[in-house]
Amino acid sequence: MNLTDLKISRPGLWFPTLWIYLVPFGNQESFWTSWLFWLGLFFVTFPLNYLVYGLNDYNDEAADAVNDRKGNYLFGAKASRKHLDGILYKIAMVILPFVVIFTYLSGFTMLLLLIFMVAINILYNFKPFRIKERPPFEIFIQIGYVTTAFFATALNNLETLPWQTLVYLSLFAFQAHIAGEIMDIEPDLASGKRTTATLLKRKNSKLLMLGLLLMESFLVWFWFNDPVLAIFLLAFTIWLLFDVFFFFKDKPYSVTQMKWFGYAINISALLSMAWVLYKGTLV
Repeated sequence: MNLTDLKISRPGLWFPTLWIYLVPFGNQESFWTSWLFWLGLFFVTFPLNYLVYGLNDYNDEAADAVNDRKGNYLFGAKASRKHLDGILYKIAMVILPFVVIFTYLSGFTMLLLLIFMVAINILYNFKPFRIKERPPFEIFIQIGYVTTAFFATALNNLETLPWQTLVYLSLFAFQAHIAGEIMDIEPDLASGKRTTATLLKRKNSKLLMLGLLLMESFLVWFWFNDPVLAIFLLAFTIWLLFDVFFFFKDKPYSVTQMKWFGYAINISALLSMAWVLYKGTLV
């Protein structure tokens, strides 16, 4: 285990699992005083993302090798085949202790949740399933991220989230995945990888993302009565409109621009996390 493994876990992309883990704690008092909260929070950073992105990188060496945005802590490593050949064992060694601990603490339901987390990543990455190259199903399978919310409620004995929240979190996961596909169109085409974005092309993929953002904004405003979060999402929507029709259109982003987008997304994720915890409207 070394710094390459930390890069493989993509710290710059930890925000989806962190964000979804924190949602059930909205309006909870003094949740930060619980050691279970912190143990779960740690799990959804490096260990869970090492599983998710480690399995991804194990099967994506060709695409990553020609991907200029890779090779950093923001978007992930460009790991050698020698390093990747040992990654399945290391993932098992990282994840198995948590499976034992969480099952002991929360019982059989937790074991099923953790098995599902592993299974959905195997279906996504490995043949004969390899759903990551079966558009549009590679978008829909991102619903697996919502399992992080069930994990949070089971571990911390919280109330089950309403179905409306699960719909919103699913849309959030779809939109975040499409954003990554848009940035990877060129390397994916160069390596022969099929995704929704390579089929729809850049502009149509951005319009799809735009539609998801509008749906999220509508649901947050009218289902959860949270105009602040809705306006935050609408601001991102307006930026994307200018991106599609005036600024970038069909042009790819430069690596520098993608990095700035990555930093901006992380900052916005932190701000929205704080608001969701404070306001608690999503629960």
